Amino acid sequence: MLNDFLILMKQELLVTVIIFLLLFKKVSGREWSNVSLMNFVNVLLVINLVSGFFMQQTGTLFGDMFRSSELLSFEKNLLSLGTLIISLQSYNWLKDHKHVAEFYMLLLSTLLGMFFMLSSNNLLMFYLGLELSTIPLAALANFDLDKKKSSEAAFKMIISSAFSSGLLLFGISLLYGTTGTLSFGEIPAHISGTPLQVFSFILLFAGFGFKISAVPFHLWTADVYEGAPVAVTSYLSVISKGAILFVMVSVLYNVFTPLSGTWYNMVFLISLLTIITGNLFALRQENIKRFLAFSSIAQVGFILIGISGQSVDGTASVIYFVLIYIFSNLAAFGVVNLVSALTGKENIDDYRAFYKTNPLLSWVLAIALFSLAGVPPTAGFFGKFFLFLAGAAKGNYLFIAIAALNMIISFYYYLRIIKAMFMDANDRPIPKLETSFSPKASLFICVAGIVVTGLASGGYAYIHSLLK
Repeated sequence: MLNDFLILMKQELLVTVIIFLLLFKKVSGREWSNVSLMNFVNVLLVINLVSGFFMQQTGTLFGDMFRSSELLSFEKNLLSLGTLIISLQSYNWLKDHKHVAEFYMLLLSTLLGMFFMLSSNNLLMFYLGLELSTIPLAALANFDLDKKKSSEAAFKMIISSAFSSGLLLFGISLLYGTTGTLSFGEIPAHISGTPLQVFSFILLFAGFGFKISAVPFHLWTADVYEGAPVAVTSYLSVISKGAILFVMVSVLYNVFTPLSGTWYNMVFLISLLTIITGNLFALRQENIKRFLAFSSIAQVGFILIGISGQSVDGTASVIYFVLIYIFSNLAAFGVVNLVSALTGKENIDDYRAFYKTNPLLSWVLAIALFSLAGVPPTAGFFGKFFLFLAGAAKGNYLFIAIAALNMIISFYYYLRIIKAMFMDANDRPIPKLETSFSPKASLFICVAGIVVTGLASGGYAYIHSLLK
């Protein structure tokens, strides 16, 4: 029994150990330099990532409230990889910060909550994991303590999160009242499609919509992304959103199967609204963090297309796209993080003639934007191809055609930044940036991931094999 506990929860236990090590270091009174502490944490994050690929076992704990499988371990590994990349990218921002240990304790607390949320087999466990993953993020959004925008971002995030959590909890209570159970395995047998059950599902779906920034629940996103530190914005955009999408697919496919006709119509409508709204607002942005915020909203719309497929291919395409999204978005945010930390510049116009002084960083950002736009042969093209293929399985080709046309719109605003970097003139471009090893390593991982996942088909095939 103890062996099962240690193996099934090894990833959660390792993250908990890292948190306690940081806590003991903090209360011990022994002073470490910020660089030494960051290197120590990065080594622990590498150990956490590598360990996730070993001793994978399927089973349940705590009366079937917690479950583990090879697929869930893979999803957790993706989140661990993204967290490691963000940690490496944060070097220039954190090396002079006063609260490095606190940053990592909050960051890893949210990651721990996401792990519990992914492994939840019960609505109560899911909700507890969701809250553990959300509350520390509001504190992280306010981690630029001397900036008013950072405090404003944290306030908006905590209010929006509280509202969405309230909707979720109300939906869970109604669902429990109509089914008499909170277990994911038992709920489908008790769903008969009554109006109260449909209403409870709508509340749950609205809660999910807030967390992934789907329209019309997206209004908090741009302000929070702009005000939060770039590292936290990266985490919100990629890791937090990816975890919610993994859980959302599982809940829709396995728990609400009897309501598949109802939620397909909802996903269909919201995905189109999300793509169109994200694209139109991205066209108007001057701040690059707000631009990436609306870009991420549009990307969620494309992911919802894959979810609408209601098939194994739909699940595989979503997980595969999140993998690509981690590499692509973090490559873009990695460059933005460097520029923001070293120069304080965050507007798109600041990147004019960026190629003249920083050619390598310009190419990294260009490759990331090409992947986000879905330009072949980058990984983003294949990610969106599999999402469209899964969505087309339902035969709604008008839906797919509208989404494909919106990809053309997205080409314009992504190419706008590439044009600014490579073609526009600027008398005073951003000076050459001295890049440390950690950010360089993170950008190399991201670019390699974009290239390899795009040119090699093994990633999608492996994910598909985990679902059989």
